[in-house]
Amino acid sequence: MSRFEEELKNNNFVCSECSKCQKIVWPPSEYCNKCFSGVTWRQVSRNAILLEYSYENGECFCLAELEGQIRLVGKILEPNKLEIGQKLVLEKCDYDGSEKFIFKTIE
Repeated sequence: MSRFEEELKNNNFVCSECSKCQKIVWPPSEYCNKCFSGVTWRQVSRNAILLEYSYENGECFCLAELEGQIRLVGKILEPNKLEIGQKLVLEKCDYDGSEKFIFKTIE
């Protein structure tokens, strides 16, 4: 299991960042996908922007962007009055064979 998956299991959202060029490596990897240097791991801000959303079977799914670069598909808890560009917060993350991301709107 990767470092990324282990951290998700503990509700920690981390990403790799290049030690040489400081590029956020997404999806996370042990090597930079730009210059192939090693990486360090760091916490990612849980603040997000809503890019897209849709409903299926009473649940709301979204595409959210964190730190202007990292895009995640997740669910939105208590979705009321959603608007593209709205602020979200990553409420919970987990890993059980696949990544799980749950967002909440910020009023």
